[in-house]
Amino acid sequence: MTLPSTHDVALAAERRTAARLLLAHPLIASDGPHADLFPLIRRHADWLGKRFQQVLGYRLLVDSSYARLFKAGLGAGSGHRLERSTGTPFTPHTYACLALALSVLVTAPGQMLLSHLVADIRAAAADAGIELEETGRAAGKRTLVAALRQLVDWGVLIETEGHVAALAQEAGGEALITIDRELARVVVAGPLSQARDGADLVRQAADPGFGGPRTYVRRMLVETPVVHLDELTDAERDWLRTRQRREAQAFSELLGLEMEIRAEGVALVDPEEELTDLHLPGTGTVAQAALLLGERLVERLRPQEPGHPATGGTLVIGVAVPDGLVDEVLVGLIAEYGQRSNWQRGYLEDLPSLREAVLDLLVRMRLMARAGRLRAEGEGLPERYVEEASEGRSVTDVHGARPGGDGWVLLAAAARYATQVTVRPATAAGKGTDVQEELPL
Repeated sequence: MTLPSTHDVALAAERRTAARLLLAHPLIASDGPHADLFPLIRRHADWLGKRFQQVLGYRLLVDSSYARLFKAGLGAGSGHRLERSTGTPFTPHTYACLALALSVLVTAPGQMLLSHLVADIRAAAADAGIELEETGRAAGKRTLVAALRQLVDWGVLIETEGHVAALAQEAGGEALITIDRELARVVVAGPLSQARDGADLVRQAADPGFGGPRTYVRRMLVETPVVHLDELTDAERDWLRTRQRREAQAFSELLGLEMEIRAEGVALVDPEEELTDLHLPGTGTVAQAALLLGERLVERLRPQEPGHPATGGTLVIGVAVPDGLVDEVLVGLIAEYGQRSNWQRGYLEDLPSLREAVLDLLVRMRLMARAGRLRAEGEGLPERYVEEASEGRSVTDVHGARPGGDGWVLLAAAARYATQVTVRPATAAGKGTDVQEELPL
């Protein structure tokens, strides 16, 4: 066996660094926050483009001043949402403002006054028959500012003199804006010209194309915290179970990710904790309450004898959360931890707001979900998509692995965050008690 040379090791490390950066930040400007690594992307552009296309079906465009990785969607409810600086997610109104601004900027002059840009956005809305609610009021102005700030963060807009936040001032402040039209043109990744409406755009963006189940499963693994088996069709489950060991090696080499394989599903884990926009455990009231809630729910609802059908067991991917249990646990957590952990007073005094924020985080982490139809049942599949495994192939049966109906479901991955202390009796080899943490899934 020939060991890789020092040059080969350094080359692989450079490519992995560039690939990880693009995956986490699909739009990178040469003079932006990651300017120091931009030359690395240009140096390996050809290799990166081929690998992203082969593995994930993503297209990479590298120009002299930017690099854009055109990702594809995963279907309704699976996107990475945009947020304001406060952490509040964009509303449909904010997304509308963002889309209208981009429609104006692709043909705008190199520089313009903020007031002229806003006037053009309102004119574009009128032409499209879109009503921008309260655009002249404070709330409407703040919404538009949030959209423009996102464009500033991406490098599409440059605040040459003044700031876009001046729009929200009572007196109606002014600013001079410089526009990067090239960046504006590459922001949107979906097939706009082919889509009939917004829902159709989401469906078409999620179509893996010629890669089929292989490409879709790889995208799920890379873009989501965990993939439960009943979130995949028969063909996708078949492909994953027959390839997961080889895929683990491929993702380790390309992105430095480690694969955790369990009976209920698979997750890619980043030892560097860089390739995520969500953190659990995390800091702050919501993250702490979410972790504690998940732990308490696992303690109460953990199935007695889950297993794998291949060994005669019963596959349990999710269990129903009884009505009122989330509120009951949160009330107890507030009493036990709220004051001494300095949780935000607003959440301590507003249980519905705390519940909404905590459940939102757990859903995005794929630790809880609303009951409903799943991909394994044909939900949200693109037209003419392969649903069934090849004839004669046996795949894991996921029927009934999580409850249907209404309400909340606690998913198997939640047990990954619930520590359980196991005490084993002393053995002949040594006295005392062996205590260790188990992290079952």
